[in-house]
Amino acid sequence: MHAYYADHFVLPLPSGHRFPMAKYSRLRERLACELPEVDLHEALPASDGELALVHAPAYIAAVADGSLSPAMQREIGFPWSPAMAERARRSVGATLQAARRVMGQGGGLAANLAGGTHHAYADKGGGFCVFNDFAVAARLMQAEHARRHRQPLRVAIVDLDVHQGNGTARLFAADPSVFTLSLHGAKNFPFRKEPSDLDVELPDGCGDDDYLHALDLALDELARRFEPGLVLYLAGADPHEGDRLGRLKLSFDGLEARDRRVMDWAWSRRLPLVFAMGGGYGHDLEATVQVQINTYRTALAFERRWQAWPPALAAGTPAGTHWHNLGP
Repeated sequence: MHAYYADHFVLPLPSGHRFPMAKYSRLRERLACELPEVDLHEALPASDGELALVHAPAYIAAVADGSLSPAMQREIGFPWSPAMAERARRSVGATLQAARRVMGQGGGLAANLAGGTHHAYADKGGGFCVFNDFAVAARLMQAEHARRHRQPLRVAIVDLDVHQGNGTARLFAADPSVFTLSLHGAKNFPFRKEPSDLDVELPDGCGDDDYLHALDLALDELARRFEPGLVLYLAGADPHEGDRLGRLKLSFDGLEARDRRVMDWAWSRRLPLVFAMGGGYGHDLEATVQVQINTYRTALAFERRWQAWPPALAAGTPAGTHWHNLGP
């Protein structure tokens, strides 16, 4: 299973900044040691043309040359630097490479060790997100698929970060070729949310059983309303009970069960799946990384299913939970 990283492009952040930059290199170190079946590759940067499938050219240029206004930098949460601009491109590039991998081989799983930058809009970033990697990947895969096939590619984005994917929701609003599903904390960031195709708002303190029940219903609803050819899965670590920003109470076991449900949903339909790690702000950095390691371990089990598949790759809702945008 291929996975792509860019952790050697480190942002020079001020002392005391709450973004856990060290988690990315720590995840790569542990994957190399504990899960050698994960084939690690350095991410290539996304090009201007690839980014422009989603983002405004003026915004792409401002990120590149450092002319972002102070207000835009504050909204992103990072001060501009050449390393910030390069890391943003490579974080998108990692998801693009993962998507090309699974689409090119006709199935399987591939990953971005970072990514899931779902708060970025067409013309601005936000919430530690500069460019929207899932949105760019969806558009690029659709364009490349259209050159080879007569039928358009439909993409499902399953966003299980604890924060709603507001940028992704806005980018694909009223677009029938991309389905956006988000399970997130009702009272968490962003405080002004955008309507996804299906939003499931969870109450503070939501634990394993209620979360998994809501996820089961959401995946059933997704299946009822949409038939994708590619799944992009944002496997955020921040619903974990030890997260500083999450406000939910999922255990390690609950998050593993979450990952299995999404990956089994894709596997049962023989859908290629790309996943990214999204948020994770644990009081204990190792706890965040452990959630992510568990996601990779689960993904490897499903990748083995793909490899063993005969046509080989080479050839009820808890109280306080609110549902939005249910289909007729």
